[in-house]
Amino acid sequence: MAQAKGYGDPRGYNAPLGTDTYVFRSNGIVPNSSLPLIVRRGAIPPSQDDPTKAFKATFAKNGWTNAWLDSIHDYHHYHPNTHEVLGIVSGSGQIRFGGEDGDLVSVTLGDVVVVPAGVAHALINASDDFAVVGAYPNGSDYDTVRDDPKALASSQQRIAQVPLPASDPVDGSDGPLTKLWT
Repeated sequence: MAQAKGYGDPRGYNAPLGTDTYVFRSNGIVPNSSLPLIVRRGAIPPSQDDPTKAFKATFAKNGWTNAWLDSIHDYHHYHPNTHEVLGIVSGSGQIRFGGEDGDLVSVTLGDVVVVPAGVAHALINASDDFAVVGAYPNGSDYDTVRDDPKALASSQQRIAQVPLPASDPVDGSDGPLTKLWT
């Protein structure tokens, strides 16, 4: 893992405060990506009456649809055919990104994580009320691949065909994703 460009770069784009970025390279088992994983802390305050409403509406407004509400698989997996956004609508948890040797990232209510195609992720532990809204650019459907070295080459070919999203799922065409994923 390597820190990607973010806040504090005097010569480049400065992501908003509360934005963490990580780059995970292939580990020979999962492909990961040269695009940075983006974690936005407290990016979407959930509404009291329906915590999922604010996430689904914000994501849809910015072209990220095919939304679902659930948790995250507790095994390492990735999506070779699409990027994914995860919005934490309740509780808190720790997600390992990048595969077994990746980084453990803590997330909590209001956080949003943009996961590039191919980046492995698994829920390691979470509060009992942990829930996530997930969505995909242009409503893409998703394939799920577990950490299987036999699938690596074909997954890397598929990932190379995944287009960059037109907009950031939180801030639209002017959001961090459009600046960091170039």
